Amino acid sequence: MRIAISGKSGCGNTTTTTLVSQALGYPMINFTFRNLAKERGIEFWKFCRMAEQSDEPDKEVDSRQVRMALQEKNCVLGSRLAIWMLHEADLKVYLTVSIEERARRVFEREGGTLEQRLAETKERDERDSARYMKLYHIDNNDSSVADLVIDATELSAQQVSEIIIAKAKGKIV
Repeated sequence: MRIAISGKSGCGNTTTTTLVSQALGYPMINFTFRNLAKERGIEFWKFCRMAEQSDEPDKEVDSRQVRMALQEKNCVLGSRLAIWMLHEADLKVYLTVSIEERARRVFEREGGTLEQRLAETKERDERDSARYMKLYHIDNNDSSVADLVIDATELSAQQVSEIIIAKAKGKIV
């Protein structure tokens, strides 16, 4: 079974993907802009701005993670566009979290000020959405392709992962 998990920055994609993959014993695939920026030795926010000038970073991240997922019979792919890009996913999950909570989570992870993180989160949402529409005609605000939409604003990562695991086990024949 291939499980795809998507959501915007700060939704808990990485943590949830990790918990689900560990619980099911499936490989986790979570190749992101952060990974590619690190590979290239470029600061993350600078890399994000560069991606607005070129389609190459998005296309590389997206194609690499899909290729990685297709090499596995069972896996959990977590990324902003996983539910749209991995057509072969058996379970597509979209995580939603209020923008205030997402900014708080990013603040806890990266520091700075909460106000700064809220402004950056809003800006990143706008830029990401515009890029995804331009590149793939994907509206990352439209979760209709998902089999399961979870509002994780007031849920722990463990609770979210348990919901996904229960749904996955219900689909495993």
